[in-house]
Amino acid sequence: MISGAERERLLARMGIAVYVPRGAPAPAPVSAPVDPPPAPWPGPPPVPPAAAPDPAFAPVSAPVPAPDARHPLEPGAPAAGPSSAPGATAGAPVRALAWPELEAAVAGCVACPLHRSRRRTVFGAGARDADWMVIGEGPGANEDRSGEPFVGRAGRLLGAMLFALGLSREEVFITNTVKCRPPGNRDPEPAETERCGPFLERQIELVEPRVILAVGRVAVQTILDTNAPLARLRGREHPYPRGGGRVPVVATYHPAYLLRTPIAKRSAWEDLCLARSIAGRSP
Repeated sequence: MISGAERERLLARMGIAVYVPRGAPAPAPVSAPVDPPPAPWPGPPPVPPAAAPDPAFAPVSAPVPAPDARHPLEPGAPAAGPSSAPGATAGAPVRALAWPELEAAVAGCVACPLHRSRRRTVFGAGARDADWMVIGEGPGANEDRSGEPFVGRAGRLLGAMLFALGLSREEVFITNTVKCRPPGNRDPEPAETERCGPFLERQIELVEPRVILAVGRVAVQTILDTNAPLARLRGREHPYPRGGGRVPVVATYHPAYLLRTPIAKRSAWEDLCLARSIAGRSP
């Protein structure tokens, strides 16, 4: 059993007032013991052993990460090493690459400074024989983490836009003009879209879409090779200049812009309906 003085000391440390019957002399105040000050830190904290480097942050000289397991390299196909020029990869020009080699070439590309800050390349997703091809500007932070195009709020809005047309994301092929995230989610620069251009051109050749929906100013100007403002380019059909004019292009607003400017959704819907009418033409 603890003594009365010890009991009062414990209650004082807990901040609980001691009950004193009326008329009884008040007990002498009990000061809670003060914890001694911590001993000074004996020098800098120990440095933990270095962890194994994250492959996503491997330096340029590191081995190229393996392609996505969903699209393994074909038997006997050479894996592409880091390429300083997209026009020629592993001894073969980009325009001669099949899907697996093309995806591996994108994963190993170091042709522009964007590779220095990327976590993952964003090759594209969806049906590789789709009638529709949706091309955006560049990956954002969410895409850089997941390796998939158009995720997050803008991606959900794009999915809703496609759903309104009777399409799912799995029925179209979605990609961007550049395959690495620009720092700070800034717009891709012309030199960056130029270096990534052969990859996008080869994707269009392989998909052979019936219509290209270009979303956002950078994507539209890159694909149509023009500096005209998006407002003057949307609402009508354009020929894809690098495809011999065989693939029609429809320009519209980026879903991220539509989230900031809902009033533009009506115009975007008109563009989507135009693209749907083009895709529905007889071959």
